[in-house]
Amino acid sequence: MKEVIFIDGRLHVPNESEAPAPPSDLPSDLAEDYEEARRVLPVSPRGAAALLRLLVQKLLPLIGADEDDINKMIGQLVKNGVINPKIQQALDSVRVIGNEAVHPGTMDLKDDSATAFSLFNLINYIVEKAITEPKEIDAIYAGLPAGKLAGIINRDKSKEQKAPEAP
Repeated sequence: MKEVIFIDGRLHVPNESEAPAPPSDLPSDLAEDYEEARRVLPVSPRGAAALLRLLVQKLLPLIGADEDDINKMIGQLVKNGVINPKIQQALDSVRVIGNEAVHPGTMDLKDDSATAFSLFNLINYIVEKAITEPKEIDAIYAGLPAGKLAGIINRDKSKEQKAPEAP
């Protein structure tokens, strides 16, 4: 028999989360933050959202951002073509919802487990698209024969040379 303890109508034991597990390509220090957010979710959706927002801020430099502000980091990655619009939307969603969790605003996440839960799916999507897929493609590409890679490089150089000059 499992022991269940409620305090003021909130489940405290067991503290099991239905949130998805962290993606395998999430760096270990960020996976610890992710797991903490999973543990907090059943008790405090707002706390989980805030932790996931922090995770995004720590993740952005790993995918190419070097600004000092999370909003500027996302903008930098968009401007530099590092992320596509869907990843940008996912990042901004976690950023805004996580900010709203800790600052008074228009969203009240105190009892909104569904919104907080959705942030875990967004984090998994971001990691899949920004880390896992590029890593898999790089591994396949690096395995191409050297002669074929040289041909690709020459092809791309010739395109650069033929590009029309700006007036």
